[in-house]
Amino acid sequence: MIACLSVPLFPLAARLRSEPELRDSAVVVCEGNGTAARVVAGTRAARKAGIRPGFTLPQARALLPKLIARGRDRASERAAQEALLDAAGQFSPRVEDAGEGLVYLDGDGLERIFPGPDPLRDLGRALIRAAEKEGLAARAGIAGSKLAARIAAALPDSPVVVPSGGEAAFLAPLPLVRLAPEIGVSGTLARWGLRSIGDLAKLPASEIAARLGRGGEKLHEMARGHNPEPLVPRLPPPVFSEGMELEWPLATLEPFLAMAGAALDRLLPRLAVEGLGCTRLETVLQLEPEGHDVRSIPLPAPTRDPKTLLRLLEIDLERRPPGAPVVGFSITLHPDRPRRGQMTLFGPPEISPDLLATALARLLALLGDGRAGSPRAVDGHLPERFALVPYAPPPPPAVRRPPRSGRGLLAVRVLRPPVPVEVLTDGAGGADGRLLSVRSLASAGADPAIPPGEIAGPVRAAAGPWTLEDGWWSETPAVRAYWDVELASGGLYRLFRDAASGDWFADGVYD
Repeated sequence: MIACLSVPLFPLAARLRSEPELRDSAVVVCEGNGTAARVVAGTRAARKAGIRPGFTLPQARALLPKLIARGRDRASERAAQEALLDAAGQFSPRVEDAGEGLVYLDGDGLERIFPGPDPLRDLGRALIRAAEKEGLAARAGIAGSKLAARIAAALPDSPVVVPSGGEAAFLAPLPLVRLAPEIGVSGTLARWGLRSIGDLAKLPASEIAARLGRGGEKLHEMARGHNPEPLVPRLPPPVFSEGMELEWPLATLEPFLAMAGAALDRLLPRLAVEGLGCTRLETVLQLEPEGHDVRSIPLPAPTRDPKTLLRLLEIDLERRPPGAPVVGFSITLHPDRPRRGQMTLFGPPEISPDLLATALARLLALLGDGRAGSPRAVDGHLPERFALVPYAPPPPPAVRRPPRSGRGLLAVRVLRPPVPVEVLTDGAGGADGRLLSVRSLASAGADPAIPPGEIAGPVRAAAGPWTLEDGWWSETPAVRAYWDVELASGGLYRLFRDAASGDWFADGVYD
């Protein structure tokens, strides 16, 4: 069995999916420019006023002066088609993209998941509900051939189920135009006096093939309810996109963020259905009068939190505003499998992967790119050397362990960047003589937790020096002498003196 999902007036449905506040208004979608623009589709309110497809925009406004006109939005239509395919993909992995607002899927065996007395009709209702969740009003048809399923989906009493083997009887009373024959073949059939699909199905197949060739033979097979074209499944999309063309340029951030937030609200449920999360957010802004602004925001972990993604986009736009008003945009989410959490019977629970990904993304939004992750030591002797890698916590232990008892050890809190200090010595032994006093100095970029004069006082005890040498083969070698000092005020600090410049720095505080 073949199931078909069809969205009537697809250009209008795609536009209303992007602008749901217009559903109850008199709206038409036009194609063309200026007074030559012609109506493609209209809402119920517009149709009640007498507006029909093919009207020019001035003709439509003459019937309804308050008519709202929108142009065809190819970005919205592409996103709506992908959403329709995702809705069908919830039921079958074999889904065919048949064009604007039309999707086929393999329905064999799906009736077994519906226990009611009419499982195929229940399947059609479930397909319609899945499309409605994506913001699309669809119709469903189920039959043994693609043609019969498509025609059944076009009928108003949806869903329509054609019994197995009854495709020929279902198609027989319909006009030949439903087969969409070529112009030459259509004229020949009309001269033969054929008016309905049933009339064509009654003719001998050999005679049709002899007179009309392969095209006529294919039409005859379709008229008899056979399915000459197999289902052509599509590959799952590598990315998920939403976008729209704006009716007026946007020069401020707030209205754009409102539209971008609505696009994310439509995108993220599609990722959730596939069990995926966003690992990279890409935005393309169409600028006035021409040009594009492309942005890419990597995320530390896959997430589906809309507020976090919108905040990241807001920070990126505030940091680097577009150079012109925005007249259109598209948002693309690059997916990846989120981290899996393992439940334990006796040990502590593992961190929720979704909550962890959301927290990491919010940290990235607050701190900026390259400032959220897990530090790793690198090869070298300088203590400030480290590398930042994505944060991936290890799994919890299998059994909850009691906390270890303390051993009376001190922890050192490093100061980054090191705080410049002034150190007075007794002069014996040069700069490495006995340390007398320490006082922190003002410096640009110094740790705000250590203001000038915070580290100050006579030295009560000192241990050192410990010499460190790194990169002696490079153009910028590092030679330092480290000291641990206790001040009369009670503070314990780690200091070092740079041999090249002779300057002193506070490198850490013992807590």
